[in-house]
Amino acid sequence: MNKFNCVGHLTEVKGEYSIEIEKKASKNYSFIKRVMDIILSIIGLLIGIPLIIIFSILIYFESPGNVIFKQERVGKGGQIFTLYKLRSMCLDAEKNGQHWAQKNDPRVLKIGKFIRKTRIDEIPQLINILKGEMSIVGPRPEVLKFTVEFNAQYPGFINRLQVNPGLTGLAQVSGGYDIDPGEKLKKDLEYIQQQSLWLDIKIILKTIKVIITGDGAR
Repeated sequence: MNKFNCVGHLTEVKGEYSIEIEKKASKNYSFIKRVMDIILSIIGLLIGIPLIIIFSILIYFESPGNVIFKQERVGKGGQIFTLYKLRSMCLDAEKNGQHWAQKNDPRVLKIGKFIRKTRIDEIPQLINILKGEMSIVGPRPEVLKFTVEFNAQYPGFINRLQVNPGLTGLAQVSGGYDIDPGEKLKKDLEYIQQQSLWLDIKIILKTIKVIITGDGAR
């Protein structure tokens, strides 16, 4: 797998956050977290596969073409991996380059608005979790372009790469799409500093609330 070309600078930006990470991320926690990831992703896929099939059909009827959206993202240690989602936008959504989704984004399909609000579009990422490329809880993975840009704008942004990216995270339950990259970085580093099974469980419970209410969706 390819690596993020700036990952070498991790040693240059390591500071108090890195020290705290080493103190908090025990082997027992890492092992239990991985077991929890596997169990929850298997359960999630058993429940989610029927939803994937149903909404894949609805997506195809509205916008014929590949219903699974694949995109390279930057994972732990700068590893590049392919992230899977149900396609919520038109096929040519990135014809003018990669852009963050905006509120009332015209590229989003009608059915796409619903699967984004309910986070159904994220279900295929449970496969990424089973493969060990992601975790249930962690910083959301960014594309390489934004990782480079945000690290230039917010030095230390790549500190997020010291843990597996997550399906959900502290930033997502603290504002979702409505917080800027700087605030997102603060929340992600706060999670990395304080990571624990209890914090993971609280984030998962808050995520369920976000899914029900649709807060922060675009």
